[in-house]
Amino acid sequence: FLIAIWGHERRQYAAVKFFLFTQISGLLMLIAILALYFAHYASTGVHTFEYTALLHTPLSGGAALWILLGFFAAFAVKLPMFPFHTWLPDAHTEASTAGSVVLAGLLLKTGAYGLLRFVLPLFPSAARAFAPWAMVLAAIGIIYGGLLAYAQTDMKRLVAYTSVSHMGFVLLGIFAAASAPGTPAAHWALEGVVLEILCHGFSTGALFVLAGMLQERMHTREMGQMNGLWAVMPRLSGAGLFFAMAAVGLPGLGNFVAEFLILVGTWPVSVGLTIAGALGILVSTFYGVELVQRAFHGPNRHGWQLPDMLKREALVLVPMMALLLWLGLYPQPVLNTAAASLARIEQLTSGGATIIEVRR
Repeated sequence: FLIAIWGHERRQYAAVKFFLFTQISGLLMLIAILALYFAHYASTGVHTFEYTALLHTPLSGGAALWILLGFFAAFAVKLPMFPFHTWLPDAHTEASTAGSVVLAGLLLKTGAYGLLRFVLPLFPSAARAFAPWAMVLAAIGIIYGGLLAYAQTDMKRLVAYTSVSHMGFVLLGIFAAASAPGTPAAHWALEGVVLEILCHGFSTGALFVLAGMLQERMHTREMGQMNGLWAVMPRLSGAGLFFAMAAVGLPGLGNFVAEFLILVGTWPVSVGLTIAGALGILVSTFYGVELVQRAFHGPNRHGWQLPDMLKREALVLVPMMALLLWLGLYPQPVLNTAAASLARIEQLTSGGATIIEVRR
């Protein structure tokens, strides 16, 4: 409804496309839930949808993999994972600013949450078997999303494609942890996933807010028409530079810590995919510099005379800047808060094996 009613020119198309992607994938997960229910009944004689009971359902390798794929389809679309990401750019571009922020800050994170809460604990062996394929798709998404972002001229569409790249890191970290359960590498990868979920929500959500502010002032999202804004709106342009650098993983900001932890956790599992992820960070610098250069720098060829950041706009953006700085300089309180949950995920993924304590 946020897209179809309050969106932009092609809002109906984007809303229907989003609806079809999510409903079809959700139907596959419903079938998988029912399959798990009946498999549990066949082995125990108990009818239940209780999560803790289903965790220990004995499944053959083939059955576990097929049921996992049903869950994975729904969460991969939400994430979104390459090649099921095509709904995202249209949904983001046509949504209102509020709709884009909800998509980036909340909706995409349900995909990551589902993978962590359901796919890994319910199907640990199948997840380990499927992990190489998922990690390859994640690495493709990281680089592919970054290249597509670099090719965009519409600011909202550029930011939308960066989500494909960033959430590729989340997918990479989740299945790197599934590949090496009970190891320090798995622990680091999962910590990076938690931080990436938070930091992506702040940095990308803020970029969508900025795009909305600029569109409200200029009635365009085309970066080619935004040259020279730094001289006109220095505070708003400075905020744009900050969040663009956060998105590309500048050291000292939260995204850097998250992606670094994910790559450190992936290295023992696959050196090649770790290098691919690092190349994705390199590609991100291209679209980050492109965004700042085309929108804010250069001569004011169009003669824009626009109001700078207002107090209520600063009230929205400044707290997100502070949070990204805090997560980049001192993320330990967040990691400590998530430690018990991550240890539980590691324990379930490793089939109850002893978890190696990582001393801080």
